[in-house]
Amino acid sequence: MKIIVTGAKGQLGTDLLAELSESYPQDVVLGIDRAEVDLCDRNAVLRFVNNEKPDAIMHLAAYTAVDKAESDADACTAINVGGTKNVTDAAEEVGAKILYISTDYVFDGTKNGIYDPNDKKNPLSVYGKTKSEGEDIVAAYPKHFIVRTSWVFGKNGRNFPYTMLNLARAGKSLKVINDQVGSPTYTPHLSKLIAEIIHSSVYGIYHCTNEGFVSWYDFTKEIMRLAGINDVIIKAIHTDEYSVAAKRPLNSRLSKNSLYAAGFHRMPTWQEAIYEFMKETGNLPKGVEK
Repeated sequence: MKIIVTGAKGQLGTDLLAELSESYPQDVVLGIDRAEVDLCDRNAVLRFVNNEKPDAIMHLAAYTAVDKAESDADACTAINVGGTKNVTDAAEEVGAKILYISTDYVFDGTKNGIYDPNDKKNPLSVYGKTKSEGEDIVAAYPKHFIVRTSWVFGKNGRNFPYTMLNLARAGKSLKVINDQVGSPTYTPHLSKLIAEIIHSSVYGIYHCTNEGFVSWYDFTKEIMRLAGINDVIIKAIHTDEYSVAAKRPLNSRLSKNSLYAAGFHRMPTWQEAIYEFMKETGNLPKGVEK
């Protein structure tokens, strides 16, 4: 299979290309980023895809600066909506499957329970709204996979675990939100799953996260335990005590029932995910156990 991967140099894209190379060596994979093709340039996108004629496009590229998007809505919309429209139209022209990476931020987080894929969307932020609009564009094309994930972290990028470790090692006390709950998701695990999905034809919307739910506060405590950092002060705070530009959903618990019903594999627990991350990044002292 010939696959184009947008956003190939990002946190997820880097691990996805490695996963495809290892598990599907027979595939021809073209990883592109803005330097190769500007996804907001419709003619460039259509020309590139028509020249390459891929069997599938995995659309990872996105504007992901959630707070900055509140004051930079035009740029966020151009990339997350306009860019997605260009990629989807190009896929349709050559008959390629498309897999679109989306987010828990398409929901408002007020549900008393776990979100199913077809629950009503009601994004709270500019970023969430643009990703939701991107979903709608992709969903109008029959050969689509919409993959919602949450709290993504991996070796190749800036993310929550790195931030907490850096602050703790700088001697900073930590104030961490305790009323937002979701599933931390490790990019190598997510890469393995979406690589499996793109090689199928079971189209639809899937929630793809590591197993289990946790608050940011308890996630932080586990990061510190694994790192052997015992002298940092970690204070639990509520969302309304932490000032940011964009509103976040309090409840980001996503149901994976449709994923399992389609026969795709389960990802490991979030505890296993953070353990592997700490080990991979050299942040796990000898003798520390899961």
